[in-house]
Amino acid sequence: MSEQIVISNSLKKKQRQKRRHQKRQEQEFRNIIDNGPQRLRENPVGLVKNIAMHYSGTGWRGYESFIGTKLFYPGYIDKMQNDILKSQSVRDIIEELAERQTQQLEKEQLAKGGKIKKYNRQKQKENRRKELEQIAKQISKKCVASMDDVGKKRVRVMATLVDIILSRLYDQGVYVKESQWEELRKVAEHAQKNNQTLLLLPAHKSHIDYLVINYVMLRLGFQIPHIIAGENLDIPLVSTLLKACGAVYIRREWGGDELYKAVLEEYISLIFQNGLNFQCFVEGTRSRLGKVLAPKLGILKMIVESFAKGRFSDCWIVPMTASYDKIMETQSYADELLGNPKQQESLLGVLGSASVLMEKMGRVDVRIGKPYSLKEWINEQNQIRGPLDILNDGEQKSIILKSLGYRVLSDINAITPVMPSALVGTVILTLRGRGAGRSELIRRMEWLTRMIRAKDAEVVAIPGMTTDDLVDRAIAIHDQLIGQRREKDLLEPTFYGIDRFELSYYRNQVIHLFVEESIICASLYTIIKKGGGKLDQRMQYAELLDEVTFLSSLLKIDMIYKPGTIEDNTHHALQWLVDNNVLYFDQESGWIGLSDMERSSGRENYDFLCFLIWPFIESYWLSCVSLFTLTPPVRSSQDTPVYVDNSLFMKRTQALGKTLYYQGDLSYLEAVNKETVAHAFNRYEQQGIMLRKHYKQPKVWSEVGLDTCYIPERYNSVLIPEGRLWRLAERIGKFRREGKNRRDNEAVSSRVLRMAHELAEQNNQLSANQKTLLKNASRL
Repeated sequence: MSEQIVISNSLKKKQRQKRRHQKRQEQEFRNIIDNGPQRLRENPVGLVKNIAMHYSGTGWRGYESFIGTKLFYPGYIDKMQNDILKSQSVRDIIEELAERQTQQLEKEQLAKGGKIKKYNRQKQKENRRKELEQIAKQISKKCVASMDDVGKKRVRVMATLVDIILSRLYDQGVYVKESQWEELRKVAEHAQKNNQTLLLLPAHKSHIDYLVINYVMLRLGFQIPHIIAGENLDIPLVSTLLKACGAVYIRREWGGDELYKAVLEEYISLIFQNGLNFQCFVEGTRSRLGKVLAPKLGILKMIVESFAKGRFSDCWIVPMTASYDKIMETQSYADELLGNPKQQESLLGVLGSASVLMEKMGRVDVRIGKPYSLKEWINEQNQIRGPLDILNDGEQKSIILKSLGYRVLSDINAITPVMPSALVGTVILTLRGRGAGRSELIRRMEWLTRMIRAKDAEVVAIPGMTTDDLVDRAIAIHDQLIGQRREKDLLEPTFYGIDRFELSYYRNQVIHLFVEESIICASLYTIIKKGGGKLDQRMQYAELLDEVTFLSSLLKIDMIYKPGTIEDNTHHALQWLVDNNVLYFDQESGWIGLSDMERSSGRENYDFLCFLIWPFIESYWLSCVSLFTLTPPVRSSQDTPVYVDNSLFMKRTQALGKTLYYQGDLSYLEAVNKETVAHAFNRYEQQGIMLRKHYKQPKVWSEVGLDTCYIPERYNSVLIPEGRLWRLAERIGKFRREGKNRRDNEAVSSRVLRMAHELAEQNNQLSANQKTLLKNASRL
């Protein structure tokens, strides 16, 4: 009897602790859109009242009171435009361009036998100057946000619309972590006193990011930021509202347009000089893969240069991320990555779909990293690297910009919470076999949650929901991606991926947490795949480090590694694998292999880590194999590169990849996605294997070729498995998942070389761009 009482008291104590933990979570995480009805049919009167409250700002901080420099005053637009046009930097470039254009006119006039008069020259230059001033005025008009007194009213309209949109799409809420925003509030108050900018640098996952970040800033009492936006969002009516909310429309490419660059640089400098908040996506574009992309440094370069010139005293860098249970663009991402014709897409187009607005997509979780001073960060770099001359030393500037870009991405990865739906998608795609039973799915989801939290990363917890509930919730949200078999003769429901390619977007949201461990496991796989007993499936540490170094270097464009040397990262990751009983490491003998526990469990945890990285390895192997198709045709010189239009080469590579996938020589359809393949080509270009020529006419395009050292050898006109390119493909192939040809000695089969040969014979066929290039060259 007393034993039963002790057990009962123990259970009650655990229940009390659980309730306290849930209460703390509810207090720590706040849903900022939980204060009103979400749908017209549910409560039409309440919805109208809710709209009125949002337009007036009743019930929250309102529109007049916010932390940050004053905005939305009369004359803001005119002041900004005038300051840009009167600035010394813009005046100088106008003067320089006017002089250059005048000189060009003089050359043309002299070539025709004309004479140059001083009076006419001055007049011509003045005319050029006036034309350039008008162009600069139009550029500034396009760029400058409409944050004046009229814009304030439009912000009210936009905030009300966004509240309705987010409430409908993300019916389970938009959550923030209170402690993070309290810290940002203190930094923002300090920045306001010192006329300094908050530089918001979020990850870019969806068009919805534009709405979510600004909306959260507005609701929580911060000055809404100016935000860099592509011209594809410059849509009539909508653009008026977005510009009032801080949108700064810029071209995707401005190439050699010096005047455009000068106007944009000056505007950004003025924003920071006036202590106005600023936001840009450090990746430059939306990630179609689910993980962060390598940084695009154009806007950061302008900011750092402006700081180095003394245009502003300091700014505060704020890494941010918005994590979604589901984003609306994954299908279009998948289509685009598979090489299907790209549909012109915009925020309005995405939200304008009635079917999208009827969906319930779960919740959004917004997180921010610890803000830090740009000035202090650059001072730290000066101490680490020695005195830096950012303005005059291009190499030092490049190092600093890359360091800052990757620091921000690392910060974003550190704060990004893993959504429950991403957990379910990850488990389904990292199990061997066609599907998983419900009990297995729950067991693996609980294991993955523990592993992620063991890495000090956050898994979004939903108070009151068990793992069973979270599985059901994720399947309901992703019912078009995750299928369920319920046949009568099945012992339990079985779940499977309906569209594994699209579902891989959610799996990739986890990879940054385990990238170093996954690379170690894939490196060890080069010996494990050969089979045998325990003593046959082990590797010396030095050999493992060599394989890890090769693979890490190969994937460096796609993967964001933790700060530190390759040796340090490998040591820490290996220790984690040992601590979690995945591998053993005998430090005396130097041998590394699968732990006994991992062997007894069917190496499920080891396989999980390999499954995360294998699709990327497949992409790089496919990209390497596709380089064989750049071989000069049989009847051409084998010592000179043959160049192929890059867009044609990409289509050819994807066609080769799809053929290999459906014939069983490629394990993952995700491997043919054009984004990872393009990254692989960039890496091979960095390594001097692939050559590229860039052109600007008739549009921006490029053509690619193979360095002569890597041109494959032929025997009787047939490509043979020898040479540097073959050895590279062989080495990458060692890491691939075993499949149809796992017993072959050669990773690149004769079938693959035959296909490459057939494609290479088409290399003499010119694309439209190449024909135009040849035609223009013949005229010279």
